[in-house]
Amino acid sequence: MELKALDVEVLAISTDSQFVHQAWHEAELSKMVQGGIPFPMVSDAGGRIGQVYGVYDPDECVDIRGRFIIDPDFNIRSMEILSLDVGRNPLELIRQIKAYRYVCSTGEVTPSGWQPGQSGLKTSAELVGKVYQAWKP
Repeated sequence: MELKALDVEVLAISTDSQFVHQAWHEAELSKMVQGGIPFPMVSDAGGRIGQVYGVYDPDECVDIRGRFIIDPDFNIRSMEILSLDVGRNPLELIRQIKAYRYVCSTGEVTPSGWQPGQSGLKTSAELVGKVYQAWKP
């Protein structure tokens, strides 16, 4: 799995109990992902974690589907909240992780459409209003 190759820590967190997680993993996830999902599933009974991240729905007593990229200093770099009817894109997650690593190591920024392997842009006052001239994806 590419996330393991990137040496990131992944946690799946929901208000379901550890027993529901186990049943879901055995009945469904292990059939969708060969060998099952390779990261821990954490029970957020009571929604405390979801409340901290702003995804807990107290009316339904569930954590809304969210994805957070948190850097080694525990700063949230990215968050995405999705309704249940739209699936997530793991390739975009991987692209974003690589983009954050790129900007942290180079000091450049990654404009819209940036892909791993491309260079970014060095920010400056002269670049304002001229990104379209400098950025050629």
